[in-house]
Amino acid sequence: MPEPKINILCTRPLPSSLVEEAAGKGIRIQVIPFIGTSPVPDEELNVQVQDLAGRALTVIFTSVNSVDAVSKWLKKEGGDPAQSKQGAVPAWRIFCIAGATRAEVENVFGKEVVAGAAHSARELARLIIRTDGPGPGKELFFFCGDLSRDELPSLLRENGFRVNERVVYRTTLTPRSAPDKYDGIVFFSPSAVHSFFSLNTVRPETILFTIGLTTMEAIHTYVPNTTIPGATPDKEQLIRQAIDYFQTDTIYTK
Repeated sequence: MPEPKINILCTRPLPSSLVEEAAGKGIRIQVIPFIGTSPVPDEELNVQVQDLAGRALTVIFTSVNSVDAVSKWLKKEGGDPAQSKQGAVPAWRIFCIAGATRAEVENVFGKEVVAGAAHSARELARLIIRTDGPGPGKELFFFCGDLSRDELPSLLRENGFRVNERVVYRTTLTPRSAPDKYDGIVFFSPSAVHSFFSLNTVRPETILFTIGLTTMEAIHTYVPNTTIPGATPDKEQLIRQAIDYFQTDTIYTK
């Protein structure tokens, strides 16, 4: 295995196989999570989700965390996940972020329920407007986290939609010191950006990689470093994009 010449910080957990894959290419990935998430432990929310599960609704998911949180509520009544998938999966029509979020939606609810997917919240809102509106009185349910940005629901409301937001998971910032010198840092959310920069700085030459444009915008409120957004909203693909960036003769001969 080649001696690592490139040092990358990943700000969320990764499969060990991906870390080993990078090491085999001479790249060390250090994993330090800067946020934590947890479902909202609220019995009233449980009742609300169970009630909504019995209705034909148009639903929005913008993160895997929100899909997982709702899935747990739905499984509470049926117990066995297999039984829940067969008998308790609601007849929802779902719009979602592409990549990992869409994959989880399809895993939990089925491929046929996806009415549309987009690479960012803004693009998703525009897709919904093109598909379903604009028009007054159209109702949507948005399952989100407590730190979700207002961009998507605001744009939909401006176009006449009734957006019912349900906070199903909470995000906790977990800032910590990351004193190593990094060639690249990978961020997956604005919350992780704020948590990281509350205790850390970066060298001007450090390349920053982001899961999307909103995360990139958060970075640029702190530093002007070169920032590369992911080609798709897929977390593992973003890591591979960072690996590929540093796989050049220039890097290995410096």
